Amino acid sequence: MSLLTPALPAGPRPHAATPGALDLRATATMLILCLLWSLQQVSLKAVAGELSPMLMIALRSCIALALLGLLMRHRGERLARERWRAGALAGLLFGLEFLLVSEALQRTQAAHVIVFLYTAPIFAALGLHLRWPAERMGAWQWAGALLAFAGIACAFLGPRAGAPGHAGGQALAGDALALLAALAWGATTVTLRSTRLVEAPATETLMYQLMGAALLLLPAALLSGQAQFACTPRVLAHLGFQSLVVSFASFLTWCWLLRRYLASQLGMFSFLTPLFGVLLGAALLDETLEASFLASSVLVLAGIGLVSAQGPLQRAWRQARPKRRAH
Repeated sequence: MSLLTPALPAGPRPHAATPGALDLRATATMLILCLLWSLQQVSLKAVAGELSPMLMIALRSCIALALLGLLMRHRGERLARERWRAGALAGLLFGLEFLLVSEALQRTQAAHVIVFLYTAPIFAALGLHLRWPAERMGAWQWAGALLAFAGIACAFLGPRAGAPGHAGGQALAGDALALLAALAWGATTVTLRSTRLVEAPATETLMYQLMGAALLLLPAALLSGQAQFACTPRVLAHLGFQSLVVSFASFLTWCWLLRRYLASQLGMFSFLTPLFGVLLGAALLDETLEASFLASSVLVLAGIGLVSAQGPLQRAWRQARPKRRAH
């Protein structure tokens, strides 16, 4: 997410139109969103010396929260009392995810954080597999999970050239924190799919998560000494991008897509965000990516793609079988 991102529930709402297949507009929008989400970590890393990632995420959450509150008031929407417990849990997990992300960015490269963070769909699939019979993982998803975990193992066990300022041990710790953030994101997804929040409007779901991030990260930044804020035009531009574009506009656009298009088809784009992130980290931050990490990333991205594309792959396989038998 993260971002709210694919952590939002994908179930149909009462009286909502049936989600349809992707069209050109949805495809173009998803490509733009993936690019924006990949720039999220790059932006945090770019100004980390002037505005700590932890404080940046806290401030962007506060700004986006205010804008979302105005939008909900304009629409006459309110938080439902019967969903506050589930909302509090989702907000806590969302805040924990970004607390871990902010710490990871202090220790390792942005590309590493993006790749490990976007293994979250795999943890979500595993959690939902254990939670709901209808969410059982199929063969394609198990293959994807094994591929991704093989890539993670290779990344952790492989040689580490590291980027300037990132010692091998520090970089390893940062990668581990990013992986834990992915686990928190996956747990958020399971919470959203397994509680009353599945019936909540997208704005309400987003409200809980932004509140969790603001309430957890703002005091954490102050208590940990990560409250530096150089009020320069460059820093303000990044803060504006993070608040208005990422935390508000892109998340609401994602909600809009989920209400109109099939979530399984939207999920196929999830591997593009870490792919863009690796390329942008090298291009914009001059990050040096070791060959072992790039090879590991290929396995991870392939695994994410298989897990996310389970439905379409199954349908394509079933359609291809009669054709092979006919020949």
